[in-house]
Amino acid sequence: MADWAPKRFWTDVTTQRHDSGQWAVLLDGRSVRTPAKVHLLTPTEAMAESVAAEWRAQGEHLRPHTMPHTRAVNVAIDHIAHKRPEVIAEIAQYAGTDLLSYRADAPEDLIAHQAAAWDPLLDWAARTFDARLFVQNGIMPIAQNPAALAKLHAAVATRSDIQLAALHDLVGLSGSLVLGLAVAEGHLPAQSAWDLSRLDEAWQIAQWGEDEEAAEMTRTKHASFLSAAQLYAVSL
Repeated sequence: MADWAPKRFWTDVTTQRHDSGQWAVLLDGRSVRTPAKVHLLTPTEAMAESVAAEWRAQGEHLRPHTMPHTRAVNVAIDHIAHKRPEVIAEIAQYAGTDLLSYRADAPEDLIAHQAAAWDPLLDWAARTFDARLFVQNGIMPIAQNPAALAKLHAAVATRSDIQLAALHDLVGLSGSLVLGLAVAEGHLPAQSAWDLSRLDEAWQIAQWGEDEEAAEMTRTKHASFLSAAQLYAVSL
């Protein structure tokens, strides 16, 4: 029973503009619905095609874990639309503990590497959102400027429900609101942002080698991060 999965019940997958102006995904001419039985509608044709591609790729059985964009759109429609303030706050709170603000206190080469890689992103956030985040070496909590936190909260709040779903994963997987926003704003390619978020881990691996179990977990997170970036891109 653990391997049970529903059988594929459709043949053709198409997309079509809905009366609302949004885009629907059709299975044999019938609109896909979310788990809450609401029509699954996307803001762009590109996103509808991305979701449709996941349905076309299914084999004899439906495998939801291979359908990240479908899942994200479902979450946006069924949950985020009804809890926007809470979701915005959850994402924005990462600014208070942003990965880019917390630096190593040794060795010197790692400290220099972090500064060279991360300082330009904090400078970008300061220019783009008028939000300068402080930096500290070590793990003691930093009291960030409330005005900067408010500006970053406002930047998150401008996103659509589906964009919030994508941004939630970009930020949560990287540990950095700044990196997530940099991808969303087109300032950084997704792969570059991922590499920057793994800077500490890459340094540790170079020194001591990599654990295979940890490597497998990293590969899964990496794929999810790139998928979230792709979802955000097709929302525009």
